[in-house]
Amino acid sequence: MKAEYVQYGCGWSSAPSKWRNFDASPTLRFERLPVIGRLYTKNELRFPSNVEYGDIVKGLSVAKDSCKGIYCSHVLEHLSLVDFRAALRNTFQILRSDGIFRFVLPDLEYLVKNYIENQKNNAALEFMRESFLGHESRARGAKGLVTTWLGNSQHLWMWDYKSIKPELEHAGFIEIRRAFFGDSLDSFFAAVEDKGRWENCLGVECRKPGSKDTATDGISNALHCRR
Repeated sequence: MKAEYVQYGCGWSSAPSKWRNFDASPTLRFERLPVIGRLYTKNELRFPSNVEYGDIVKGLSVAKDSCKGIYCSHVLEHLSLVDFRAALRNTFQILRSDGIFRFVLPDLEYLVKNYIENQKNNAALEFMRESFLGHESRARGAKGLVTTWLGNSQHLWMWDYKSIKPELEHAGFIEIRRAFFGDSLDSFFAAVEDKGRWENCLGVECRKPGSKDTATDGISNALHCRR
């Protein structure tokens, strides 16, 4: 299936029809099982019918160099560092030249600053809850195991801008900048963005190099060799 715009980790509430939407939730796979999947759902709402199962860490069923834009919201913090780097590589691979990668996730710097400035006795409790780095209870028994398997709420690696920028550079992205709700260079992203998920969070937009960047690099290298 052709996909010019791809969203991964879309969840069950945001799947625009003009985007190709993926999610790696086991709940989605469970809901698509014949008979039994129709009888149970973890969420109040089921995944929309146009959401496909796909894991960006393993690679999506999307052709290389085919996407104009890729978006994810509150996804990357749920990945381990190794898986995060794999996700960046796979994202870069399916973007076409000059394609835009745009994402939003919790801002570690903002959370830490709030924690340091919080003079209340329960400041640490609030930090752990807001960052999703801790567990208030531990799932036990068969029901607990099923709930844990179907869920993916824990944050495995947190980011701020100064730490995520070099990761994006290493993956090959250029023109990396802080992004804010609704400020994309490509207006097509308006269909997937939710203002509430951008508040007090870290947004980033970057681009895959295109032919003009290669040509510029070639000119620069030629000038350097003449000196």
